[in-house]
Amino acid sequence: MQTYTCFFNENKWQNLLTVPPSSSDYQLLLVFADRYLLEDKSHIATLKECFPKATIVSCSTSGEIYGRQVFDNSIVAVAIHFEKTTLQFAMANIASFENSHLLGKNIAGQLHKEGLKYALIISNGGKVNGSELVNAINETLGENVIVTGGLAGDGARFEKTLVGMNENINEGKVVLIGFYGDNIKIGYGINGGWEVFGPERVITKSSQNVLYEIDHQNALELYKKYLGKYASELPGAALLFPLAIKTNEEDNSTVVRTILTIDEEKQTMTFAGNVPEGAGVRLMKSNFDKLIFSAGEAAGLANGLMNNIPPQFVLLISCVGRKLVLSKRTEEEVEAAADIFSSNPAIAGFYSYGEISPMRKDSSCELHNQTMTITTFAEY
Repeated sequence: MQTYTCFFNENKWQNLLTVPPSSSDYQLLLVFADRYLLEDKSHIATLKECFPKATIVSCSTSGEIYGRQVFDNSIVAVAIHFEKTTLQFAMANIASFENSHLLGKNIAGQLHKEGLKYALIISNGGKVNGSELVNAINETLGENVIVTGGLAGDGARFEKTLVGMNENINEGKVVLIGFYGDNIKIGYGINGGWEVFGPERVITKSSQNVLYEIDHQNALELYKKYLGKYASELPGAALLFPLAIKTNEEDNSTVVRTILTIDEEKQTMTFAGNVPEGAGVRLMKSNFDKLIFSAGEAAGLANGLMNNIPPQFVLLISCVGRKLVLSKRTEEEVEAAADIFSSNPAIAGFYSYGEISPMRKDSSCELHNQTMTITTFAEY
């Protein structure tokens, strides 16, 4: 496995002029870019000239991770050559389906099952219900296939997100990449670092990812009450105060959910993933040091699953909410993750509208918000 990273910033490319002669052998090119730059088709055309045999999978972001640094208004491209691993690509658009579950069944069904070890999903971040998408992929691929990935971003604008393959980049798309063979090793880790506060309440009325009532009270009114002075800044302020949704009463497992939009007329809140009726819910707030430390913990979990095989590529997908909260300290969480890896792997990634990963070893993948999710890759 070989990697080669390129970087576009301040209207110029870095590293493209020094692409090695073997660049034609790279099978995969991952591109993470500001939405406005991704809309400029010349950038993908340039990358295609440099890596003519690579399938380019792109998404818009809320910030780009390049090595140990975080950028805005840039493009990060990671070319990967696999020596013993084969790939298969699937793509679909939510516009062609009644719901996100059907989209997930379709896109996962496009992948051959024999020899499939891992699937990387890059999804639209605004029109797709991430929970339904992930549930359908789990059902279709089965419990033996590791799945990680994330939802595309659009800065803090929340206008539209873009995903695609090669020149086919549009709103509403989802791409799934299948990795095949016995020589690919994948590690994964996830952590948040947020603190819960206030009493636990119960979701009493919801429909998938749309929340109506908590404790039989209007959920939006209750949420605004807790936000106080920040209520006038919704939905953006919601990134500072996500919700912890209890998913398992026995072990108190939770997932974090962030509000994508609010509807003042209907008095509802729409989340990136499902908020099921009957689930316990508590508000969360940030602690800078815990957020940063949790990124290192996520990296440690991913590295621990590699069974002493040094990772050659590390994919970081963190939440836009963390970036907005950490502000000038954002790079510290990337550095905390990078410090875990002594093998000096290529590191790249993006800030997202949702992160996808198993919560723990041997569990199915889930949609998360407000987390740092890390996937490690190696061939052996």
